[in-house]
Amino acid sequence: MKLRFAPSPTGHLHVGNARIALANWLFARKSGGHLLLRLDDTDTQRSRQDYAEAIEEDLRWLGLDWDELVRQSDRLERYAAAAEALKASGRLYPCLESEEELAYKREQQRRAGRPPLYDRAALKMTPDQLSRAMANGKVPYWRFKLSNTTVEWQDHVLGRRAVKLSAISDPVLVRADGSPLYTFTSVVDDLDMGITHVIRGEDHVTNTGIQLDLFAALGGDARKLAFAHLPLLTDADGGPLSKRIGSLSLRQLRRDGIEAASITGYLAGLGTSHDPAPGAPRDLLPGFDLGAVSHSSPRFDPRQMMGLNRKLLHALPFA
Repeated sequence: MKLRFAPSPTGHLHVGNARIALANWLFARKSGGHLLLRLDDTDTQRSRQDYAEAIEEDLRWLGLDWDELVRQSDRLERYAAAAEALKASGRLYPCLESEEELAYKREQQRRAGRPPLYDRAALKMTPDQLSRAMANGKVPYWRFKLSNTTVEWQDHVLGRRAVKLSAISDPVLVRADGSPLYTFTSVVDDLDMGITHVIRGEDHVTNTGIQLDLFAALGGDARKLAFAHLPLLTDADGGPLSKRIGSLSLRQLRRDGIEAASITGYLAGLGTSHDPAPGAPRDLLPGFDLGAVSHSSPRFDPRQMMGLNRKLLHALPFA
């Protein structure tokens, strides 16, 4: 069994990230599995070394460790080779439309009452047309040709899930400048590194359908992958937590005097029938069960977390 926590070093970790990291750690440690920390840092415009260092520091502060550390920026040659293999098999094809042209097409489709999907017009280009366009200075980006199937899996949290690939636009995997996107690099890594279980947020359900198709196209056996998608946290009023995420970074909570065990104990209990109680990750192992996580989005209430923090502080020795 092998799991991975794969943050992008484009900012500080917040409570949503911490919940995913904690779930991966608890599942791996309780099952005797291997945990990989993978820094998804191929976005050279936004990724920063100080954020990468902060991620490691924050995870250790929470009481989480890992068995292996990998940086995607060290694997660019591998992604290029995987892209060439997909091109050779006809699953990765060049596109030349600008963002303005794509936006116009989407608007026309909406007006006609059709879903705004990519029309695969680039597949109709002949090699001669492509060569002439490139000779005139156009640089292609590359899309993955999805299968005309429905991808299904038994989710460890959400139950049976299905994604109809014909209802999704072929995703861009490689930008015009040659840089690979997350959808692509994540699958190459999961395949190469022998990942067996993926625990992440519910917002990745559609991504999972796409990535399972890509996994198979790269020669992997999709049946060897298990998934668990955790419902996304909301704020205390049931609204999007993203609006307050800056104030809920682990850095800020730490500065505000919140103990790590208050955060991990609270996050472990959210979305389950168990009453949250302060606890370091190692103390939470006996009661951890992915099957106990509700399908509905749990509410993250800072007041409840602060109540746990008071309880924890009152129990500490005076010194």
